[in-house]
Amino acid sequence: MNDQTQSSRKIAGAPISWGVCEVPGWGYQLGTDRVLGEMREVGLSATEFGPDGFLPEDPEAMAGLLKAHELQAIGGFTPVLLHSAEHDPLSEIERLLASYAATGAKVLVLSAVSGLDGYDTRPTLDEDGWNRLLANLGRISDLAAERGVRAVLHPHVGTMVENGVEVQRVLDGTSISLCLDTGHLLIGGTDPAELTRQAPERIAHTHFKDVDDTIAAKVRSGRLSYTEGVRHGMYRPLGTGDVNFESIVGDLTGSGYDGWYVLEQDTILTEEPAGEGPVADVWSSAEHLRNLLGKGSLTG
Repeated sequence: MNDQTQSSRKIAGAPISWGVCEVPGWGYQLGTDRVLGEMREVGLSATEFGPDGFLPEDPEAMAGLLKAHELQAIGGFTPVLLHSAEHDPLSEIERLLASYAATGAKVLVLSAVSGLDGYDTRPTLDEDGWNRLLANLGRISDLAAERGVRAVLHPHVGTMVENGVEVQRVLDGTSISLCLDTGHLLIGGTDPAELTRQAPERIAHTHFKDVDDTIAAKVRSGRLSYTEGVRHGMYRPLGTGDVNFESIVGDLTGSGYDGWYVLEQDTILTEEPAGEGPVADVWSSAEHLRNLLGKGSLTG
């Protein structure tokens, strides 16, 4: 199998590209069978779990459904409260890891949520809060590693790790690897291409999404909320926005990255879509990424 084929086999999907999201009231939620079936139509080989309720709660039933759709389980985006003195996150992570054991998933994607609904506002952390957050990242990483799972931290708009200063604080204060979410980093003010150049050894997972930076600038400045930005089409198919994916893919492949490339294009639906629906943009992104990975295999 050549390098291009190997890389292409590591392109995965995420239910958020079909509008399936953990945020209450986010929008119309498409059915599980349609989403998983369309992932396979696009030629994706794996999926993240999606929010609670998207896949069966029972780990064995979850594994059976994914097997029926010929999709490998990667792991999933896990919003978790890390900074509160009143909340110990380990018990919920312990329960979640049962699904990892049943499905063979290997990547726990942590998001340091604010404790508020959605991603439009967040509090400011004091030093004690930061110390708890960083310590809990270490505790969760150790627990996951005992189960053969790698924990990564996902910088995310509206969470406690959003902007460049906060990302750097995680890099300096922990040994946890990052999920390179190209969209959330750019919206939060961090150039994902520059981060990839500076710290490729800390990137163990990726979420690839493109961004219209004109709309993202309005979110950064507070003229639009994050949710309003998504509704306005802030996320774009790969290659049609302002993220430098050619540089990112080149640096990742050049550094020996062998993790997943998860396609994400956060979408809000108002009803069951007529015609193709969200899968059309997923097709476009998948083809763009396959072309980039092909170039990387020829030049790497």
